[in-house]
Amino acid sequence: MKRVSFFFWVLVLIVSVVGVSWWFVSLGTSASHLRSLYATQPENWPQPTLDAGVELNELGALPPMQTVDDELANLGKHLFFDPRLSKSGQISCASCHDPQLAWADGRRFAFGHDRAQGNRNTMSLFNIGLFNEFFWDGRVSGLAKQALVPIENPIEMNAKLSEVLEKLNATAFYQSAFQTVFPQEPHITAEMLGQALAGFEMTIRSRKTRFDRFVEGDYKQLSDQEIQGLHLFRTKGRCLNCHSGALFSDQKYHNTGLSYFGRKYQDLGRYEATQLEADKGKFKTPSLRNITLSSPYMHNGLFPHLRGVLNMYNHGMTVNKKLKPGEPAVTSLIRPLKLTRKELEALESFLEAISSESSGYVSPPNF
Repeated sequence: MKRVSFFFWVLVLIVSVVGVSWWFVSLGTSASHLRSLYATQPENWPQPTLDAGVELNELGALPPMQTVDDELANLGKHLFFDPRLSKSGQISCASCHDPQLAWADGRRFAFGHDRAQGNRNTMSLFNIGLFNEFFWDGRVSGLAKQALVPIENPIEMNAKLSEVLEKLNATAFYQSAFQTVFPQEPHITAEMLGQALAGFEMTIRSRKTRFDRFVEGDYKQLSDQEIQGLHLFRTKGRCLNCHSGALFSDQKYHNTGLSYFGRKYQDLGRYEATQLEADKGKFKTPSLRNITLSSPYMHNGLFPHLRGVLNMYNHGMTVNKKLKPGEPAVTSLIRPLKLTRKELEALESFLEAISSESSGYVSPPNF
């Protein structure tokens, strides 16, 4: 009996060792196979998971930066850091878009004129020149027009554009600088001010990431876990439905269920710009580039940490919530994902790979 028992436990041990060994080999083979699928140009990557009606706009490296006149960009830089664009003379564009804070401010809501606060998180300016519409609700098209909006916003810089132009026209430095860039114009106009600010903002580009180098052919840049995260991003995680292309944004508007409809902090997003019922609760898809540098997250800065965002999407946001009368439904692109803890870790590691090690540093000009 003892001999039978001995052989039984030996057999159990052998099966266990073989099973564990097979599991490790399987993991290695899986990682190796996944790497072979992605160690090629993006157009050859595995078919992604996309909903009906969503066009494939594959992930990739950023396009080359559009050429910007150096003198225009330098003039715009001076204006960007100049608090004279605000009524109080204390707030500049850089007050909310700090280059050391990923061109945002690290706060849930920015402080504006007289310490006023709005209800939306400051968007990073990284790669802003590649977007078509601006602000969370897309209420402005054209970068030069966008640059002027905060100046007159009562809870931001709270100035009158006419008074700002009067100050600029009375400043010798700006008289000379604008004359150099716009030699045909005798006076500084709002259009010229917007063009100068836009010229500088177009130079705000995110640095090359390990993902970019991977896409360019250096396939050692991403770890096995990060490649698994890339695969999950494009498949089970369903991220590519909205976060697509080189910007990791479809530049469209979606309702993710955070409009706080009928409550104290209600924000109807795109609807406030278009007044279209179909736009209630929709907000622009932000770029995910440098996502690890630009917390907090979502249009209302709800999540201080990236894992909170991933957990919420994994849960399906608020898709199972009972809607109030008139409350807009969450986009059908969102549904529970059933990602495991390991899969969430892999997805988060990939998001780190599309972020630069730092936001860089741009020194303010001397006034």
